Amino acid sequence: MGSPLRHRDFALYVAATVATAFAIEMSFVAIGWQVYAIHGDPLDLGLVGLAMFVPLPLLALPAGHFADRHPRRTVLALATGLDALVAVGLLVVTRNGADATWPFFALAFMTGVASAVGAPAGRAMTPSLVPQEILVKAFAQRSVAFQLSVIVGPALGGLLFAIQPELVYAASSAFSLLALAAILALRAGREGAGAGTPDLASVLGGVRLVRRTSVLLGAISLDLFAVLFGGAVALLPIFAKDVLDVGPAGLGVLRAAPAVGALAAALVMSRRPVRRRAGRTLLTVVALYGATMIVFGLSQTMWLSLLALAAGGSVDMVSVVLRQTILPLVTPDELRGRVTAIEMVFISASNELGAFESGVAAALIGAVPAVLVGGVLTIGVALAWRRLFPGLLEVDRLDELRPVEAVAS
Repeated sequence: MGSPLRHRDFALYVAATVATAFAIEMSFVAIGWQVYAIHGDPLDLGLVGLAMFVPLPLLALPAGHFADRHPRRTVLALATGLDALVAVGLLVVTRNGADATWPFFALAFMTGVASAVGAPAGRAMTPSLVPQEILVKAFAQRSVAFQLSVIVGPALGGLLFAIQPELVYAASSAFSLLALAAILALRAGREGAGAGTPDLASVLGGVRLVRRTSVLLGAISLDLFAVLFGGAVALLPIFAKDVLDVGPAGLGVLRAAPAVGALAAALVMSRRPVRRRAGRTLLTVVALYGATMIVFGLSQTMWLSLLALAAGGSVDMVSVVLRQTILPLVTPDELRGRVTAIEMVFISASNELGAFESGVAAALIGAVPAVLVGGVLTIGVALAWRRLFPGLLEVDRLDELRPVEAVAS
């Protein structure tokens, strides 16, 4: 079958993913610096994460059902167009002085809306872009491309911000429009699946499947609690300014460091994927992620902080690839949008709600203690999940997993 990138639609989808990642990651660097500079309050950074998270639990389930009934390409295009409008809004706010936090919170909310609507459609469509036998390889290649953009995006965002803040959002708008063009060129996803009827029972079909599939529930809830407690990315502006004193350019480098580690791990996994003891590996890398956050919290030097963040990104990528492989392997196609929506709620909770948790903890006990406590709790989560989800621990070969029986949808 060759490389997944030889398949036209998959290559276009990867291009759209990369362009979107560039747009978002560049903006995050600027937003974090601007919001923290307004009041110097760590809680404001947490509120940005909370604003992005709120739309997910409200919209993800109906958006997943919508993605199972209507053309997924169209849904994804609408969400990407909204991302472009947000970038333009950030440009306008910056040109007007960026002296209040509420516009950033409002635009972060709109970013959350775009993610809630677009992510289930995009991720549910991915397995239809390549033959099933190279799906795992496709996930690894997509991760490599995504992490490259996450590495370059923050660094470029920090550099452009140092030159002129407006440049960041102008470039972000351009990348969002490029992503939209790539999505509109897709041949796949133009037909609606038409799965289910628009009632509450159908919308909750994915919930029922996740609830009764212990391996799937264990894997995605593991990510929720691990990153909820162990995430330090939202606090990077504080570390860049008050602990390491490296300025906005240094903040961009710090944000890129986890992606460097993730890229290295993705490259290794694309050549040498996890073949045995997948469940044990998943739990182990989550515990290691907590350990890297403890090292980062204790670090007082830039090189050690970068090393800890890169190591954290590396082990987190192993977790991501394992979980993203499990989901399509155990989910029937007609429920994939709804199950993906459930996963996205968990993922967003671990990232955006985790950012809010980090901001609150930093405001109460300080940034460094917040990161240290979070790292310890993450290790505790990995240990607890060994007992709570023994089926997850016992997963051996991923290619032995099969779709579970579909519930009524």
